[in-house]
Formats: sequence, structure tokens, C-alpha cells
Amino acid sequence: MILPHGYTLRPATVGDAALIASQREAMFTDMGTEYTEAVANFTPWVQRHLTAGTYLGWIVEAEGQPVAGAGLLVLDWPPHFSDPQPLRGYLLNVYTHPAHRGQGLARLLTEEAIAETRRRNVRILSLHASEFGRPVYERLGFMPTNEMRLVLEGQS
Repeated sequence: MILPHGYTLRPATVGDAALIASQREAMFTDMGTEYTEAVANFTPWVQRHLTAGTYLGWIVEAEGQPVAGAGLLVLDWPPHFSDPQPLRGYLLNVYTHPAHRGQGLARLLTEEAIAETRRRNVRILSLHASEFGRPVYERLGFMPTNEMRLVLEGQS
């Protein structure tokens, strides 16, 4: 994984929680999704998971400014016939600022998450892809699954 000239990659820290939340909001906004979840609700969640080591993140910077990021959530998962290992990886919050797109940063961040998943001996990494991100993930070997979803309204 070679960064394009002028970019640096660093691990996210607990102090990056608000940055990760703002990149998440920008990611959903850029996808045309109305982002109704208050950023304030996500920040303490990601801060807690960064502290616990269950959320690992990476930040790409250009001239000292964050321009891209991604996260890996390590999930406690029941042993399964497809993988007896009781962990799963979930890739989320892959975001590149529009002025820095087309440089391969999302691919690089995804490759970093894949490498970390391998280092932890986690065999299954999943994600939900946007229409624009899908080609990046498919080129890296991700395949569609049979996931279904039920959203229960009015639950609190």
C-alpha cells in the first residue's frame, strides 16, 4: 500500500472521535442520504469503541489536514459454520473529501482495514457499500450477500 505523494496515513486516536463523526456525516450527505442522526450521538459511541479497541480507524492527511478516513469495527460474533472464529470485522465510515477523490485513498484505507483484519485472524469482513463505493470493494474481492433487514418503527 503506497500512499500518493503528499499524503500521510496514521491510526485514529480517541481524540479523533469528533473528526470521525464529521466524516461520517459528510459521507452520508455526499451519498444523498438525509443524515438525521445527530453527530453528537455518534461521537461518544465511537470514542467509547476507540478506547475499548473495538473500533480501529485510519486517517489520511494532506498538509496536516484530514482528507479521508475509514474504520474497522471488531465484533464479538457467535461461531458459525462459515467461520468458527468468534469475531467478525465490519468496515464503516470510509470517506474521502471530494477534492481528494480519484487518488486511490478509499482503496488504500480499505486495504489497511483488510490487513488489520488478517493480523487479528478475523476471516470475515463485511460492509454496506454505497453505489459509488461498490466498484472499489468488488475489485478488492468483496461479494454481495443474502442479508435482509427489518426496521422496527417506534422501538425505544
